[in-house]
Amino acid sequence: MKYAIGLDYGTNSVRCLIVDVADGRELGTCVYGYETGEAGIILDSADHNLARQNPADYLKGVEVTVAGAVAEAKQAEPTFDPKAIVGIGVDTTGSTPLPVDKTGTPLALLDAFKNNPNAHAWLWKDHTGYAEAAEITELAAKDRPEYLAKCGGTYSSEWFLSKILHCLRVDPDVFDAAYTWVEHADWLPAVLTGTDAPETLRRCRCAAGHKAMFNDDWGGYPDAEFLGKLDPKLGQLRQTLSDQTFAVDEAAGNLTDEWASKLGLTAGIPVAMGAFDAHLGAVGSGIKEGVLVKIIGTSTCDMVVAPSSSKLPDIPGICGIVDGSILPGFYGLEAGQSAVGDIFNWFVNYIQPGGKEAGSHESLTTKAAQLKPGQSGLLALDWNNGNRTILVDQRLTGLLLGQTLHTRPEEIYRALVEATAFGALTIINRFAEYGVDIAEVVNCGGISEKNAMLMQIYADVTGREMKISRSAQTCALGSAIAAAVVGGAYADFGAAQTAMCGIKETTFKPIPENHQVYQRLYKLYRQLHDGFGLRDDAIAMGNVMKELLDIKEKANA
Repeated sequence: MKYAIGLDYGTNSVRCLIVDVADGRELGTCVYGYETGEAGIILDSADHNLARQNPADYLKGVEVTVAGAVAEAKQAEPTFDPKAIVGIGVDTTGSTPLPVDKTGTPLALLDAFKNNPNAHAWLWKDHTGYAEAAEITELAAKDRPEYLAKCGGTYSSEWFLSKILHCLRVDPDVFDAAYTWVEHADWLPAVLTGTDAPETLRRCRCAAGHKAMFNDDWGGYPDAEFLGKLDPKLGQLRQTLSDQTFAVDEAAGNLTDEWASKLGLTAGIPVAMGAFDAHLGAVGSGIKEGVLVKIIGTSTCDMVVAPSSSKLPDIPGICGIVDGSILPGFYGLEAGQSAVGDIFNWFVNYIQPGGKEAGSHESLTTKAAQLKPGQSGLLALDWNNGNRTILVDQRLTGLLLGQTLHTRPEEIYRALVEATAFGALTIINRFAEYGVDIAEVVNCGGISEKNAMLMQIYADVTGREMKISRSAQTCALGSAIAAAVVGGAYADFGAAQTAMCGIKETTFKPIPENHQVYQRLYKLYRQLHDGFGLRDDAIAMGNVMKELLDIKEKANA
């Protein structure tokens, strides 16, 4: 028997999963919620854009979850032996960079900086660098348009360089104390393998390509001259960034004696290169050519791959086209929505309609499921945390339209779910507009597992069957697949996926009469989307409220 470990570092917690590499059977799992901040996130009540994390939580999470998963695996299968674990895979959120000194130690772990949020990991959902992102976009459009062509046409405040530049502007002491900046996806595997010193650390293809404008065609990361025009110190930082990146089918190194002792594992087993949680979630969902994988959680990431031998157009508004990301041997195409589950949680936890019991997710879902499409007369925009795709504008905000004095909480809740479905359709349409065919949609993440109403709405809005990955822990499973490949259990990812992935029997097919209503509603959504999201004075919206009332009246007739 051979086993693999997948470590999945999410927004609020880290999960360890132990699987049988023969068939993907899950023997043991354990979750550790980050202890620092609010639900593991360092926030600032004076700045809703700020979101940081403590790297000390990442380290404690390895020890707690591996021990817990091993204990559960032993209970599930008495013959289980940790010595039969052939490798470790790691996925993390991103872009989540952290400043480190010349030894590779995060500044947040030093006494001088431990209380300074700017010295901690800058979580993916940190948007404090929105002005810097706009500055990077403007300069690249003028001097290096090829940089923007490969990342969707606009640089985002969620990404690597805008966060670093913002730190330089607001806290030069932290910037000057840092020798370099490292993505969480690169740092954790480097720590486990003792390669975290900047000169030995390997940087992963996913993070560098999708979030830092890395491309072999221009020698790797953006050049020092370009970065120096943003700030001379940023230009100097370029020399600490490698000119080479590695795909997830390669090893970051081998587990050190120290970490093997801490974790109760065998020293020397390979640790795969890190990757983003969404990318390995796609792997764990069985992504292949023609399949769109939607990872639905606090936000969403939408993953598509195309063979590296194919010729792809540049697609505006997506999060990059990177050779070797997501699935080795393929171009990885990434898109997504900046908030999905976070929007529902905002309504339930902040607005608290009807109190805690009447306003719970379960209660609102039960009532909202009884409504017909269009019956509420409401229409929302899913921009409560900005727009990641296709507008790439984190300064956009949410909107709810069509309210009357009779509007009920469950109607608002359903409208918010529908808004995220309309956003999902916008992404699918953008891929189709540029010739990327999608024959199948596979969903994963807790929301797709738990909320049948949402899945049916997504099917009705998109007009496509919604399938769900067999594993409820697809990101961790994807990491375990990477571990199985670098550990020698499989020659490649295709073989590992065939053995270890699967789809649930229950699927959600579009209901024709619902789809017809949603087609009309989607036209209004796109009118709002373009009216508020594009700088075009020619887009009029005087008809939207009246059409919503017409749809509502027909649904209630």
